[in-house]
Amino acid sequence: MRTIKFLLQKEFRQIFRNQAILAMILVVPVMQLLILPLAANYEVKNINITVVDNDHSTYSAKLISKITSSGYFKMTGVKTSYSDAFKLIETDEADLVLEIPQGFEQRLIKEDQQKVFVAVNAINGTKANLGGAYLNTIISNFNSDVRIRIDVPGKFNSKPTIEVNPTNWYNPLMNYRVYMVPGILAVLLTLIGGYLTSLNIVKEKEIGTIEQVNVTPIKKYQFILGKLIPFLILSLLVFTLGLLVAWLVYGILPEGSILLMYGFILVYLLAVLGIGLLISTYCETQQQAMFIAFFFLMIFIMMGGLFTPIESMPDWAKAVTKFNPVSYMIDVMRMIVLKGSGFDDIKYHLAKVLAFAIVFNTWAIFNYKKTT
Repeated sequence: MRTIKFLLQKEFRQIFRNQAILAMILVVPVMQLLILPLAANYEVKNINITVVDNDHSTYSAKLISKITSSGYFKMTGVKTSYSDAFKLIETDEADLVLEIPQGFEQRLIKEDQQKVFVAVNAINGTKANLGGAYLNTIISNFNSDVRIRIDVPGKFNSKPTIEVNPTNWYNPLMNYRVYMVPGILAVLLTLIGGYLTSLNIVKEKEIGTIEQVNVTPIKKYQFILGKLIPFLILSLLVFTLGLLVAWLVYGILPEGSILLMYGFILVYLLAVLGIGLLISTYCETQQQAMFIAFFFLMIFIMMGGLFTPIESMPDWAKAVTKFNPVSYMIDVMRMIVLKGSGFDDIKYHLAKVLAFAIVFNTWAIFNYKKTT
């Protein structure tokens, strides 16, 4: 213990002497947590739409007003022909074109049916799908309003209807930030822990101090613990700051046990820091360590379920995510923060992350070559 104590004193002195590392640890995560939830949003708004109104009736005007007042669409123009409107799609000035046919109001009232034409710019598949879905929903709601307004007893066939009363659990207002903030917290913790530890041993190699350590009677596991514990403590500090920002800025408080959450994070950090230490034992320069850490961490994050649900991934990707500790961290964060899950709900996640921690740290200890 005395040896590890001296190693920890040395590591903390080196960290606090480096102002850049302190900025990375304390300032950068807070700034990212303030910015990313505002920018990372699946809700597509300001979709540019061009309308070709061939009817110029009261109902066509009401439909156009309903579309523009929804908050999702921005009118880029009203054209007299479809060919003129399509030129705006070709120049990327419009994402959708809605063409309302002549006689729209008359057929809708007399024949109880009508069709409109929608052209979608599908280069951006996500925006196209969501934009088309929003527009279909608005038109469907408009159609229901029209039927109610012009309904005459006996005009329409009596059909059984099903009324749906939805209830939104865990995120009643469907605020996307509530969903994103726990995942972003997990990602920031991964980046801080993975990057800094991957550079740690390599820095000792570059400046030559690793040779002085190698000729001492320090054991390999003591050296690895001396490198791991400081960043474990600092990562917990970063997470605590992140929780404060989530509470003060976004009003998000964990529904579940905070002690359980910190217990899982402690095990998760052992796994992430073990990955960083393992990378540093293989690399000779900080540049090598940065590129390798970036490669693995980006794969872990992109396939961790932060932006794309794991259930929507192909089968081979689902199999890969089983070996991705970040996916378990993001899942557990959302379970505890949003759902208030308990130990029984996360015990399988905890067991898998603990296995990662044991494997990576043991591998790092054995791979660290200490010569005397």
